[in-house]
Amino acid sequence: MVSHSYATDAQTKAKGLVSAILTAASRPEIAAACASVEAFLHQHTPDQARWFFSITFPTLICKLFGFEDSPPQKSVTPSGWIDVASSSSDSAFSGKVFNLLSPDSVLMSSISAVDRLSLVKYVFPIERLPDWVKFMLQNDRDARVLDDLCPLFKNRVKEDSVKGSFQVELNVFEYYMFWFAYCPVCRGNSENRGIIRVQRSKRFRLESWAHSLPGFSNVKRGKEQKNECNLYTRLLYSYLRAFVSVHDINAHLPYRSSLLHYPSGYDTSVVEHAEFFVYTLVHFWLTDNDFSPLPVNVCKSFGVNFPFRAVLSETPPTPGLGEVVNVFVKYLNLSSIGLNEGSDLVESTGSPMWRGVGSVANVKSRDSMQGVSGLMSGSAWNSLTKRPLYRYILRTFLFCPVETSMKNVSQVFSVWVNYMEPWAINLEDFSELDANVGASTDNSKNGGTESPSRGYSSSWQGFVLTNYLFYSSMVMHFVGFAHKFLHADPEVIVHMVSKIINILTSSPELTELIKNVDTVFHSKRSGSSKSLLNNFYRFVPTIREQLQDWEDGLCESDADGSFLHENWNRDLRLFSDGEDGGQQLLQLFLLRAESELQAIGGDNLAHNLQCLDSLKAQIGCLFGGSILKSGSELAEARHCQQSRDDVFKPRMVGNYTMADVKYKGDWMKRPISSDEVAWLAKLLVALSAWLNDTLGLNQGESSHARNSWSYTEVSGDAGDICGPTETMRVVLSSISTWLITVGGAAVDFMRKHGLRINLRMLASKKVVTVLLVVAAFNALRKAFSGLK
Repeated sequence: MVSHSYATDAQTKAKGLVSAILTAASRPEIAAACASVEAFLHQHTPDQARWFFSITFPTLICKLFGFEDSPPQKSVTPSGWIDVASSSSDSAFSGKVFNLLSPDSVLMSSISAVDRLSLVKYVFPIERLPDWVKFMLQNDRDARVLDDLCPLFKNRVKEDSVKGSFQVELNVFEYYMFWFAYCPVCRGNSENRGIIRVQRSKRFRLESWAHSLPGFSNVKRGKEQKNECNLYTRLLYSYLRAFVSVHDINAHLPYRSSLLHYPSGYDTSVVEHAEFFVYTLVHFWLTDNDFSPLPVNVCKSFGVNFPFRAVLSETPPTPGLGEVVNVFVKYLNLSSIGLNEGSDLVESTGSPMWRGVGSVANVKSRDSMQGVSGLMSGSAWNSLTKRPLYRYILRTFLFCPVETSMKNVSQVFSVWVNYMEPWAINLEDFSELDANVGASTDNSKNGGTESPSRGYSSSWQGFVLTNYLFYSSMVMHFVGFAHKFLHADPEVIVHMVSKIINILTSSPELTELIKNVDTVFHSKRSGSSKSLLNNFYRFVPTIREQLQDWEDGLCESDADGSFLHENWNRDLRLFSDGEDGGQQLLQLFLLRAESELQAIGGDNLAHNLQCLDSLKAQIGCLFGGSILKSGSELAEARHCQQSRDDVFKPRMVGNYTMADVKYKGDWMKRPISSDEVAWLAKLLVALSAWLNDTLGLNQGESSHARNSWSYTEVSGDAGDICGPTETMRVVLSSISTWLITVGGAAVDFMRKHGLRINLRMLASKKVVTVLLVVAAFNALRKAFSGLK
């Protein structure tokens, strides 16, 4: 029993720590504050440490991550302790901050001890939760279902009896991990709001961001190399190593495969932390502002219809997360390496192991997944992350704003590339992080997996089949993205496309597998078919279901770069022979890329054309022949290039598409920019399209007959005009005739010179602002005149 005076002393010291933490700004002060926190936790029992977590811990979190504690929106400032340590060249100082937060620190030990006794509970701010969760908590019915709908919030959504609203209650470990995951999200949102757009020059330097793409350069810039090992990334990797096992999952659960029940005293906190940590990163980083955050079947089973689709549609993922997501994805992909050490995933189960987290049956049985029974094995980590990861990558490509920095896209592209090549990941990739967190590179804690081979083999067939859309449909969407942004930097876009095609053709076995699955997807099963192809038919229903679920709502919108408007998430088009098939679109890309590269010229022109020739050879290898023909076929392909551009234009409301509305000037074909009023721009473009069609401005002069003016014979006495009424009628008729004549001449002139009506410029925010100011000024003037 702790005496009252001793408890009061602990409370007083905890309050004193708050002052020391708040005033710590310089490196010596931060180091002293870290030492004070560790000393306090060393000297007090868990029951006494409750005062620290009740009073001091929230302030410590704000200072660690640099949150400005000012309503209504926390933002990240460079004065956070983690940022100060990352920018410091003093390794000793960085080590002190890292040691305070590392998994084996006294702080984490105290957190575990306090949570075991359930001494402290926190309410996480609703405004800091992922966007889709915030919207669900605003509705009582959805908030009650959220507890069962998403395992992350199982038994954590509580109703506030006083306010009558729902809130998320967390223990100390969960509270800290929520803030840890929210930190890069908050930083990305803050930086995105503060981005100053720069004017696009004729030619960007390839070195500006190409080095961040894997395989493009063997030399890393000093700044990038430093960022890759910043303190936050080190902490992320250390938490993954400590809490998430990707290989020897049974090391923590010796009775997992048996029918025995766990003894009541068995500590399941390790596996609970693993499941919670992965779910937290998935929902804060990958799902966040996705308007379809959960599988469609799951939502239907609970009768949930997300009302915020209209709010979050065409919203790209939070920028700046690519680096940490890359570490997260590469680490979890180690689980696939562990699976491929044994028997093949597909063959060993007899059917594809696709029903991980997210199936209706699993979600309905959430009650049986509490505690250790909810543990995710290595294969289920992939099942948990593949849908949100697919949508995260695809939303980045589809909704990437024009005239913005390509750095974020390059990071997400790296995530996609690394996910597609798990066989290229080995433990040496983490050696630098292992050294920074003080761990051995043999990764003995996670099963002692040896470095895998660096190429695809048949043992990876199960992984490719369970993630087939990453190798097929995603490629097609990326080709649309490449067409959309080819003008921004042709060199880099060509390198990116080349990297993806190179992965698909890196192994004849992989290329044949992708083609065979596409073949059976578009054919009916026949007994006379090859036995090898018959084995793939069982995967078709699941691939079709994934296609509709993973791309739910993404291709039926006005997203620029999407070309599946008519058959959105209904079909695979990579090996289709149609005009929207992969071969035709890549051929069109090669023609456009060659034109762009020759236009920019420069000293690298010869090298760029050589890279383009290499890409042509890779595409020819993928489709089994020369991708570009010569002679008349090539001339015909160039001739139809302009008409084929409509593949990449968003569909408008009504009977018109952006392809149907052809303006003079490429900028009119681009999506809505930030300096335009979006709804007004769409309205004016649609109105311009109607006017152009009505006046015949969409046809050339040769295809449109010249208007023939009709003349009316009048009698001789009609020239006598009597009275003012007749005079006014003649004057008005003359003015009308003159206006019609001038208008007809103007239309003929526009038709002759290929000009069209363009009202979109009126949607400029500057124009709208001027009009509003003038209208307000006139209204105020009339109001004051009325008062006089």
